[in-house]
Amino acid sequence: MNNFAFSKINYILLVVGLVIIVAGFILMSGSGTTEEAFNPEIFNDTRIKVAPMVSLFGFIFVIAAILWPSKR
Repeated sequence: MNNFAFSKINYILLVVGLVIIVAGFILMSGSGTTEEAFNPEIFNDTRIKVAPMVSLFGFIFVIAAILWPSKR
């Protein structure tokens, strides 16, 4: 009856990876520039360098969680 594709550890690692990805996208979000006012905050280091690296780490973590061997 226990015919799941992944083991429990795979699902836990998948959820952790998805949380890391969401955190990266939240770091990228913020107010933008309108036609009336330019917002120089869109070019800060967190939005350009840190957040994409966090998201990339999350995607790599998800791939590792999928490839993690199950103990069967």
